[in-house]
Amino acid sequence: MSVNVVLIDAMNLIRRIYAVQERPFLLNNELAENTKQQVLHNTKQACATALSNIIEQTSPTHALAVFDSHSPGWRYQLYPDYKVGRKKMPQHLADTLPQIQDAFLQQHVDSLISESDEADDLIATLAIKVALRGQKVTIISTDKCFLSLLSNHIHVYDYFNRRSLDEPYVREKFNVAPGQLMDLWTLTGDNTNKIPGVPGIGQVTAAGLLNQHGSLQAILNSNEIKASIRDKLTAHHDDITLAKKLLQLKQDIPLGFNLKDIRLPLTITDG
Repeated sequence: MSVNVVLIDAMNLIRRIYAVQERPFLLNNELAENTKQQVLHNTKQACATALSNIIEQTSPTHALAVFDSHSPGWRYQLYPDYKVGRKKMPQHLADTLPQIQDAFLQQHVDSLISESDEADDLIATLAIKVALRGQKVTIISTDKCFLSLLSNHIHVYDYFNRRSLDEPYVREKFNVAPGQLMDLWTLTGDNTNKIPGVPGIGQVTAAGLLNQHGSLQAILNSNEIKASIRDKLTAHHDDITLAKKLLQLKQDIPLGFNLKDIRLPLTITDG
């Protein structure tokens, strides 16, 4: 029996669903107290429906919903401005997460919550471990960081737009190969997470450099870079080093469980 491990970026899924449920009730960008419970109820129901749809659309043999740590992780310690300014999760939604996790478990999908790491790192670690065994992984997320993991065995699926985010998608959107994305974002920075890059180097320039030289290290080692670009790279060497550390997904987190622990019942996946 072929293996297909579905890894759900849980907060990416839940917060997007919550935003849709919340939007009709917002007044002056605020949610009235007497409507919060209705929005939370709708969110929980919509998350359960989404999980059912994901199982139907991806036909997993194994599945896991992965959640971020409750406390700030190592990236915040390395760079206090990491994700600065990003809208925080509403407390009433945070308080409802255990109920959503229970709803997932009713469909035989367990939840993994890290003590200190982001879901991105946990998902990357598990995806790489499964892929190295020659087995298929499907990551459910709209987070672009996972595109850097794309391979014959690792796939990314956008549930909201019902499409796979594959290498042609990456080429069209970023004009580089998936394996070059981390180098691209190291040069340009990642505004979503407030990670600095090299000022004056945008996506077009960065993609052009990577297509010409292959990698960031090759760019830094090259004697054929224009003087103006060379000066920017030299002046912002520390920013490049920091961005590379912040962007890199960890792939060696001890997980403490085996694939058999997240196997779905055959009645869920046998069609």
